[in-house]
Formats: sequence, C-alpha cells, structure tokens
Amino acid sequence: MTIAVVVAVTALLSTAAVLAIVRIVRGPTLLDRVVATDVLLAVLMGAIGAEAAFNRHATTLPILVVLSILGFVGSVSVVRFAARDDS
Repeated sequence: MTIAVVVAVTALLSTAAVLAIVRIVRGPTLLDRVVATDVLLAVLMGAIGAEAAFNRHATTLPILVVLSILGFVGSVSVVRFAARDDS
C-alpha cells in the first residue's frame, strides 16, 4: 500500500512539474511564467513535504519555510515590477 502511494504521489508531482516547466518555456507573457515558476516551487515543496511524511522526520521543515518565503517574496516582487510597467 505504501509503495503504491509513493508511486502515485511521485507520478502526480512529476507530471505537474513537467507541465509547469512547459508553461515556463512557452508562456506567452511574463506573468504566465511567474505563475508557472510559483507552481513549480509549490510542487517542489510538496515533494519535500511528501518525502518528510513518508520517512517520518521533520528535519526538512525549515527548508519548507524558507522555500515558501522565497516563493512569496519572489512572486510579489515580480508582480510589482509588472504592475509598474503597465502604468
């Protein structure tokens, strides 16, 4: 049962990461690429969280906190730049 869950989670996260990378490469606008990068970071955080849950340890929690802060600050910074360009 556990192996099946690991395989399913890995397949879903891998598919989501590939789709986000495709959007980053093909995205027609800057904001599409920013959103795709944020999604890719969320997928990475999900993978790290799943690894921590499967192995039953909490040593990666500080990494998750740092990644979430970086994702938030990065997205807000890029959106502020994009908002200035439009006006």
